[in-house]
Amino acid sequence: MVVYSVNTPIPRNSLSNILVRLWNHLDRLRQRQFIMLSGLMVVSAFAEVISLGAVLPFLSILVTPELVFNHPIVSNMAPKWGITSADQLVLPLTVAFALTAMLAGAMRILLLWVSTRLTVVCGSELSIEVYRRTLYQPYWVHAGRNTSEVISGIINKVNNVLFGVMLPLLTVVSSAVLLVAIMLTLITIDPIVASTAAVGFGISYMLITLMSRRRLHRNSQRIALEQNQVVKALQEGMGGIRDVLLDGTQPLYCHIYSNADQPLRRAQGNNVFIAGSPRPAMEAIGIVLIAVLAYSLSQQTDGISSALPVLGALALGAQRLLPALQQLYAAWASIAGNHAALIDTVELLDQPLPEDQTQNTLAALSIQSSIRFEDVRYRYTSDGPWVLDGFNLTIPKGSRIGFVGSTGSGKSTTLDLLMGLLIPTEGEVLLDGQAITGNRVKAWQQIIGHVPQSIYLADTTLAENIAFGVPPEAIDHQRVQHAARNAQIADFIESNPEGYRANVGERGIRLSGGQRQRIGIARALYKQASVLIFDEATSALDNATEQSVMDAIEGFDKDLTILLIAHRINTVKRCDIIVELENGRVVAQGTYEQLLELSPSFRRIALKV
Repeated sequence: MVVYSVNTPIPRNSLSNILVRLWNHLDRLRQRQFIMLSGLMVVSAFAEVISLGAVLPFLSILVTPELVFNHPIVSNMAPKWGITSADQLVLPLTVAFALTAMLAGAMRILLLWVSTRLTVVCGSELSIEVYRRTLYQPYWVHAGRNTSEVISGIINKVNNVLFGVMLPLLTVVSSAVLLVAIMLTLITIDPIVASTAAVGFGISYMLITLMSRRRLHRNSQRIALEQNQVVKALQEGMGGIRDVLLDGTQPLYCHIYSNADQPLRRAQGNNVFIAGSPRPAMEAIGIVLIAVLAYSLSQQTDGISSALPVLGALALGAQRLLPALQQLYAAWASIAGNHAALIDTVELLDQPLPEDQTQNTLAALSIQSSIRFEDVRYRYTSDGPWVLDGFNLTIPKGSRIGFVGSTGSGKSTTLDLLMGLLIPTEGEVLLDGQAITGNRVKAWQQIIGHVPQSIYLADTTLAENIAFGVPPEAIDHQRVQHAARNAQIADFIESNPEGYRANVGERGIRLSGGQRQRIGIARALYKQASVLIFDEATSALDNATEQSVMDAIEGFDKDLTILLIAHRINTVKRCDIIVELENGRVVAQGTYEQLLELSPSFRRIALKV
């Protein structure tokens, strides 16, 4: 996602190109519906023209009914309807005028309902599509972005596009069609007055547009930036609420939120003001022009009575014309004010889906002999340091492998590469001699159970957290209980009156650190994976609990391949192979006893008190 600073120049993405890209993200049905909506706009404009065109004969019949009655068309048709005098025309023409006005109003309401409904549906679909494409991005993409930007894009910026771009864009189209229709009608009534008014008001709005354009773009960038910051402030304050309460840092986080929210509100308010400010002035000018026109017409030989129908038609036309002009300008101002949010949203929509999501995923793979790292090199950025450099390692099926090394030695990166979350910059990760790439990655991940140092728990029941990602109705509760027992958490759960139905709270706040990690272990066991990966998974457990968990791990099926990253040497002491890493390389490997003898650095770690 692009993040703009306030001082950056106007984005290079033109509005037309961005709108075309947004249009391409709508499915064929929605595109057809928008085209049909455009047709409805034309029909609505035609209804407006009919209602406006009916003003002149209606006012004429009120002022000079004889003149209308003596018209050849009326005089020929009136007897067929039983009308024999001019006075009898007043009621039917009044009814006809009222019906015409009601039809035009009904068309406007229908147009508003259809456009709003269609826009809301499209907004929901676009929001879902942004979320879907974001979830399917590779792990390295997520690791390189701030989640606040993504959340703001999905919630706030899609909403901005919905109500600040799509609806106003429909308003632009409908107002433009209506303006053309009204102007053509007014020109037929009085071409000089209508043309003069159109040119005058048109030039006025063009000047206002030119003056406000740059301000709107600056506000657009400010809104896009501060919406990210507002979400970030909320996440940081509420996400660390325990420490916030303990440290008394509420004023700090309130200040951070205020510094983001106030500029956002000011920018939004400025855009609202810019969009609405021309209306009072234009309406005042319009009234003055009508007054001048009325005065000039009253000075003619026939007086005001003969000019009243024309004056009334022009006044009603102006009453329709000015709001349409204002709507057109306000819609443009809204689109310009949300340009940056539109760019961010379209870029989220443009996120490519990984190839393995567009292909059929293979059935779950299995380990026949080994997993092998072959000359693997990895770095997070093209110019960054090598995190792994010439990494070679063979992991036999059913082995227990422990990884040790100082912070930054490459332990977690190694496991991320093995799990297919990262792709080697150079070299390959092989399963039974075949590279784990493409759609094989998803098939490989189906047999991996992962227990990280920090366990994510959803705000739901213990059973649903153990069977993570499984619909509640599809949970195998017997398997849940079995996994909980092996993870040494069953006694705690079953002592609770609600048992496995107990809610853990947001991010597992109702559980201790050790309990959360054991839930994570139970989750991995529920998956019935062939490969279990423990990334500092027992770091929050006391020695006795850790020992019981390790005893349980040792009792697992011997075909189960287990990989452990450990802070404490005792955790990996019973592993078949312990791999010592330093600066992204394997510096030693062997059993605990072998490394004590062969590796001075391991010996220092193992014997450290």
